[in-house]
Amino acid sequence: MVSLNESRRWRQARRLAFIVAALSSGISARAQSLSVLPVNIFLAPGQRATTLTVTNHGTTETAIQIRGFAWSQKDGADQLVASDNLVLSPPLATIPAGATQVVRLILRQPPQGQESTYRIWVDQIPPPAEAGIVHIVLRLSIPIFAQPAARAVPHVRYHLEREKDHVFLVGVNDGLHHEVVRDIVLTTSDGRKLKEQSSASPYILAGATRRWPLDAQGSLPQAGESLRLTAHAESGAIDEQISTIAIP
Repeated sequence: MVSLNESRRWRQARRLAFIVAALSSGISARAQSLSVLPVNIFLAPGQRATTLTVTNHGTTETAIQIRGFAWSQKDGADQLVASDNLVLSPPLATIPAGATQVVRLILRQPPQGQESTYRIWVDQIPPPAEAGIVHIVLRLSIPIFAQPAARAVPHVRYHLEREKDHVFLVGVNDGLHHEVVRDIVLTTSDGRKLKEQSSASPYILAGATRRWPLDAQGSLPQAGESLRLTAHAESGAIDEQISTIAIP
């Protein structure tokens, strides 16, 4: 099992280390430029197959590896588990400069009851080592949302949790479809605004719980205190009063 947040932090740290080492030693650093379309994949009810196009915008050929994972959320964090229900073809490819590669995606089994979610990793395979050259490889992560036969919609309930010196917005999605929440702002009764501390994933998957750390700036909300939540969701604008729960 792979934590998506841990993987993202590891990749960022590795790239930064490569760049710092290259600049400090006078070594040249090169990164290939890859793009994918679409950036989000939606499979309609009954649809079991689609395609993804990977484009190499670089000046030299590049090799890629494509892997698929079942995507879930546990304890407020994204979790990826290798899944054989998602078939990717080809799993390996070499793309010439300026060319594209079409990747075919097939679901072995359709969703049952609620939306099924997956992620695809498109990893650039580093070329052979060259003296004086550091190659910075890329990873692109593409979400896949497969719809069940029956209509599925999100249903998210929100509250605030105060835990010691921290406060979190918590969204519990007991619906059958993911929700996307952005531009979160909470306003206290005295007009103070609490905003997200970081650009956390905006997704709340079906049946999952998401926690967003907030910048409290001043006194923390007390247990039982009501705040106004405003945000933009995929299902529409959010504007509601939510309560605060104290966590020991």
